[in-house]
Amino acid sequence: MSTFEFGRDAGDLEGEVTRGARAIVVLPDIRKKGGGLGEDAEVRLSEGQGLARAIGIEVVDAFVLPIRAVRPATLFGEGQVERIGVALAQNEAELVIVDGSLSAIQQRNLEEKLKHKVIDRTGLILEIFGERAATAEGRLQVELAHLDYQAGRLVRSWTHLERQRGGFGFLGGPGETQIEADRRMIRNRMARLRRELEQVRRTRGLHRDRRQRAPWPIIALVGYTNAGKSTLFNRLTGAGVMAEDLLFATLDPTMRAIRLPGVEKAILSDTVGFISDLPTQLVAAFRATLEEVTAADVIVHVRDISNPATAQQKAEVEEILADLGVIGEDGSSVPIIEAWNKWDLLAPDERDMRRDLITHGVPEVPVVPISAVTGEGVTDLLERLSSLLTGGAQELELTVPLSDGQRLAWLHAHGEVLSERQVEDEAGMPSLRLNVRLSPKDLGRFTRI
Repeated sequence: MSTFEFGRDAGDLEGEVTRGARAIVVLPDIRKKGGGLGEDAEVRLSEGQGLARAIGIEVVDAFVLPIRAVRPATLFGEGQVERIGVALAQNEAELVIVDGSLSAIQQRNLEEKLKHKVIDRTGLILEIFGERAATAEGRLQVELAHLDYQAGRLVRSWTHLERQRGGFGFLGGPGETQIEADRRMIRNRMARLRRELEQVRRTRGLHRDRRQRAPWPIIALVGYTNAGKSTLFNRLTGAGVMAEDLLFATLDPTMRAIRLPGVEKAILSDTVGFISDLPTQLVAAFRATLEEVTAADVIVHVRDISNPATAQQKAEVEEILADLGVIGEDGSSVPIIEAWNKWDLLAPDERDMRRDLITHGVPEVPVVPISAVTGEGVTDLLERLSSLLTGGAQELELTVPLSDGQRLAWLHAHGEVLSERQVEDEAGMPSLRLNVRLSPKDLGRFTRI
């Protein structure tokens, strides 16, 4: 195989991905034992380009390379590596993005052969998260994920890591190599970050317990990245959460109060978007944030119904929800509503077909077609949420002293007061006798006031 002379030396390839860099995106389609991406390859390739653009990288070329035999050294065959090199030269690109997983050895060997920086899907997603994390907690989580990723990749660092640090005094000897020192520093930093995140987790748990003691139900928005969660969140709450046509436009969870029919107040939570092959380092680091979903009374799964891969995206989201324990092994779960977003982008015949599916109860959970941009179907979604939250409500007759303003105000705020009249209680004190409709959960909260 020919050696590519263009580009920089391998020793100059270290450093962060920079905005505006010209890149080619390569999708390895591994076809062992009759597998492979098949018709989903183009959709996945488009997603890879979207990830690159999400961090300001200019994609100048993108293509799929079928792999029938994985090469341990480079993943790709020699001819395929040469094709990548030619694409780099023709497009004057600075970066190769492999939309798949590379081992440390494969990444290093590709960089040495191509004389250009190479990053894989995990590295790219970590770059996006590193740029987008806004809160102290988010930055801690991203740094921990970065260090976990880098810890196994010090082998791709260059010759300075092979030098030894000499000992001194009577404890002298061969000393430790620079790579061992770097690994030790990373381990120490990761241990400190985990302690800080554990404190964050405990604090978040206290906040969650406080919210559960409060009378307001919690609604969590989940979904594949770029499905429209933040756009829907802004429409329902009037908040100014970043909502753009970008993958991972928002990372940090946001909560706002909303009103629903028959529900005075509910808390709406916008969470980080999911994606296929989400790096395990990120799933672990963001577990404290994602645990907010487990405390929800209702989950709204926002789906981009106009995306050709919407069924695959749904499966990815449900897999992560199951991993978090939201969906149990026995099929039990927090109540879920699917909001089929971007309904306005469907062709009329596609709408009719999907509406028939909803009518005949094909989806396993309640479905509401919506457009977060135009507002179509949002009122129906709110009514469905209200019926779920107030489902099982029972009509009760309660007598509350007139002097107990707190409990009276709570009933009016969180129950449906059907009638009330002034009476005297057994002690002859003025009271109100109310006919009120309460859910079992709210009744339990009322008795604890």
